[in-house]
Amino acid sequence: MSFLDNVKTAARKVKKTIVLPESMDPRVVEAAAKILEEQLAEIILLGKKEDIQAQAPEWDVCGATFIDPVNYEGLDDFVETYYEMRKQKGMTLDKARETMLEPTPFGIMMVKKDLADGLVAGAVGSTADTLRPALQILRTKPGTKMVSTFFMMVVPDCEYGENGTFLFSDCGLVENPDADQLSEIAVSSATSFKALTGVEPRVAMLSYSSFGSAKSELTEKVVEATRLAKEKAPQYIIDGELQADAAIVPSIGKSKAPDSKIQGDANCLIFPDLNAGNIGYKLVQRLAKAEAYGPMLQGIAKPVNDLSRGCSADDIVGVTALTVLQCTAND
Repeated sequence: MSFLDNVKTAARKVKKTIVLPESMDPRVVEAAAKILEEQLAEIILLGKKEDIQAQAPEWDVCGATFIDPVNYEGLDDFVETYYEMRKQKGMTLDKARETMLEPTPFGIMMVKKDLADGLVAGAVGSTADTLRPALQILRTKPGTKMVSTFFMMVVPDCEYGENGTFLFSDCGLVENPDADQLSEIAVSSATSFKALTGVEPRVAMLSYSSFGSAKSELTEKVVEATRLAKEKAPQYIIDGELQADAAIVPSIGKSKAPDSKIQGDANCLIFPDLNAGNIGYKLVQRLAKAEAYGPMLQGIAKPVNDLSRGCSADDIVGVTALTVLQCTAND
C-alpha cells in the first residue's frame, strides 16, 4: 500500500471537518466530490450551493455543507472577534466585516471557533493569502515559536528512510533560520512525521560536515541547532551535524559518524536554509521521480495548509487527507 493510501486509510477512521474556501474553482469542486466519495472528511464549501455546483456540474458535491458568508447567522460574531483581535493594529469594524466576507479568512475563523477542524486553500490565492489570516486568527501552536513548512517525499523503489518515505524541512518558507529557529523546525518536523506516519521520527540535522569534519559559521549553526532541539524534545531521536549520505546510508553513517544516534537511518531531513531545502526536494522529486506532498504548514495552532496554484484536484484530495491526520495530533 502506498504512502497516500495509508494516509487515506487513517483519515477514514477519524471524523474531521475540513473547509475548502475557494469553492468557485472547478478543481476544488472536483476535489470535494472525491473527498466525499472516498469518505476522507466532511467538507464545508463557502458560497451559494447553486453557484458552486455550476463550476463543475459533472461532480456531485451534495454531501458537502454549504455556507454563504454573506448570509451566515454567525457573521457578526466573526466580525466582532476579528475586530477585537486586531483593533490594536488599527482594525476597524468596517474593515473587519470586509475581511470576514473573504472566503479564506472566514474559513479560518470557522476553524478558530471549532466549527471546522482544518482548512485547505491556495489553489487560487497566494501563500500570503492563506498564511497571513492563519497567523492573525489562529496564531502559533502553544509552545511553538514559529511556522515552517515540510514536504512528505515518497521515493519509489528506495531502501532508505522509512521504506522510501521522508520528511524534508524547511523547503518553502523560512529563508535563513538561526540556530534557535532551526531547532524549532526540527522539533515541529519530528512531531509532524509521527502524526502523519505513526512511525517514530529519526531526525538528521543536515550540513556539509559530519560531526566536526569541517568547521565554519555555517556548520556551527547546525551544531547549536542540534543541541537546542535535543533539549527541547528529548523524546525524539535528533542528531547532527550530518552530511546527507551519512544521514540516510547506513554504511556511510557508521563510517562517518559511528557515535551518532542516526546510523544512516534518518527519515526526517532538516536542511540548514531554504536554498538547500528547496533545491534538495526538487532534485529528489525530478531525478528520483519522487512524490512530493506539500508544502504543508506546521506550527499553526490548528491545521491550515497552502496549495500550489498549479495544483490538480487530486493534489487537493491528498493535502486534505494529510490535513485530517494533522487534526488528530491536536486531539
